Amino acid sequence: MRKAGSDAVTGWLKAWGRGESEAGNHLYELVYQNLHRQAARLLRRERRDHTLQPTALVHEAYLRLADVRGGDWPSRAHFYAMAARVMRHVLVDHARRRQAHKRDGGATRVAWEEGAGAATELNLDVLALENALQELARLDPEQTHIVELRLFAGLSVEETAEVTGVSTATVKREWRTARAWLRRRLGR
Repeated sequence: MRKAGSDAVTGWLKAWGRGESEAGNHLYELVYQNLHRQAARLLRRERRDHTLQPTALVHEAYLRLADVRGGDWPSRAHFYAMAARVMRHVLVDHARRRQAHKRDGGATRVAWEEGAGAATELNLDVLALENALQELARLDPEQTHIVELRLFAGLSVEETAEVTGVSTATVKREWRTARAWLRRRLGR
């Protein structure tokens, strides 16, 4: 998610955090395409009549982010990390509502891509993934955070290292371990 200039996004984030309402509009313009691209990637494997579209996911996530705008986001990567968490919760809430209304299946699914150029792409039930992530969080919260940043925010290894404050080697190792654990847990 490197498309919007890091310095510009960080500047608008700080202004928005200070309560400058117009900064939120400028920030939205800068990050919208990146968030939309990430939402589309997450929903790529959904059926065509799926009720949650990328635009709706981005708008709902951004509205929820507006509620926590007082948060201190020191950088663009931290903002995208929070956006990833919010998109995860929007997807889970949507899947739970859908499941409550529909007992015959139709689970909300998300695409899990292993990264640029990687051959593996999985199509995961978002509620099964959420349950697995909650279980992983009890075992290793740091790995869960790395999965969230890589999967839901689409952050690179370097950006994930920046947000988490660990080395890129640690991110790579923890990402590899978490993916293997999730694959076993999800039966893939």
